[in-house]
Amino acid sequence: MTTGTLMYFYCLAGGALLMSVLPGLVISAKMPGMDRASKRFFIASFSILLCSIIAYFLDLLVYSDPNLATVERIVGFFETILPAALLPLLTDYILHLCKEDWHDSAFFRMMLILWAATVLLLCIAQFTESIYYITPDNRFVRGPWYPILIVPMIAMIVVDLAGVIHRRHKLTKKHFAAFLVYLLPSLAAMIIQAFMTAFLLIVIAVTLSVLSMLWIILTDQIERFLHQQREISNQRAGIAVLQMRPHFIYNTMTSIYYLCEQNPQKAKQVTLDFTTYLRKNFNAIVSDNTISFSEELEHTRAYLDVEKALFEDHLFVEYDTAHTLFQLPALTLQPIVENAVKHGMDPDADKPLRILIRTAKTDSGNEIIVEDNGPGFGRTEDGEPHTALKNIRERLMLMCNGTLEIDSRETGGTRVAIRIP
Repeated sequence: MTTGTLMYFYCLAGGALLMSVLPGLVISAKMPGMDRASKRFFIASFSILLCSIIAYFLDLLVYSDPNLATVERIVGFFETILPAALLPLLTDYILHLCKEDWHDSAFFRMMLILWAATVLLLCIAQFTESIYYITPDNRFVRGPWYPILIVPMIAMIVVDLAGVIHRRHKLTKKHFAAFLVYLLPSLAAMIIQAFMTAFLLIVIAVTLSVLSMLWIILTDQIERFLHQQREISNQRAGIAVLQMRPHFIYNTMTSIYYLCEQNPQKAKQVTLDFTTYLRKNFNAIVSDNTISFSEELEHTRAYLDVEKALFEDHLFVEYDTAHTLFQLPALTLQPIVENAVKHGMDPDADKPLRILIRTAKTDSGNEIIVEDNGPGFGRTEDGEPHTALKNIRERLMLMCNGTLEIDSRETGGTRVAIRIP
């Protein structure tokens, strides 16, 4: 391979590294929600790598120019010391993720000793030709003791690798995999560098390290964002539960009071249905995961049975729910049905409110249809049909990639379709 071809590949590798480092530095500095220790680690790491790239390109510029031998020596010093500085930073970050104090860590003290040995050997190399030297025509030449300079850097990688493996149960699978991608290519490149020139391999290894760190940043932030959005939706659902319509509770309790004398058996059944409804509501507050449709249907039935006891011949419900083997977020079907009763019920109207609840297995997943013959309902000031339905749509999307569609007809009646893949 010619010198020109080698220079082309060196420039290409350096450019690829630069295109990875610059976005990483910007993301580290601007990404909201990142904890202080993680932000400090990533900003410091990407800054060091950026300085390393600058030194790398300077080396390509001054290499083999006899008039720039001093510059070559300085550049060579920083090309070695800067990448080595990443390893103690990584040690500190591993301890942070494992919630260990670096002040009392033998792991961190060992890393500092190896780092100090690397700096000492590199300083000694500036005053002797046994490790490496720069020729009068500005070429880098390895001395007979050059591998001694590489040994502490290899040892630092091995110590970090051992620390990661030892703490694998304290790390997430994502962090563990990323640290292996960070360390193993660097270890292989440094071992090769001890016996032959492998600057290109080192650049490629560091590029992989940068990409693994970028992966940590992006996936961490995406997971944190989704978790926060899910918590917000669950909190909204919890607030909606706690803000149950007061008149519904008052009417139910009043009806039970009169039924105790007029129809004790019916009073007992309404009390049981109302208790089931309340229990399902409060259980939904602490539910972080999806529940079975059967459980959600039981909650809905309890609510509708109470309403039918209150409105008697003014409310009829039809169930076509043979398909029940799927999951959905808690408080999905019940608030939709409650919304239909709230907007569709008119005790003074000539025709009763009829509600159909239907489920089906489709080619794309599971479908729930809720239809009523009420007057429909308008939209709120912000353009959304209803706060509860907006919240249901958000939780469906976040928790099971589901969708909710509302068709409120001008001629009367509303159709709500839930689809869960």
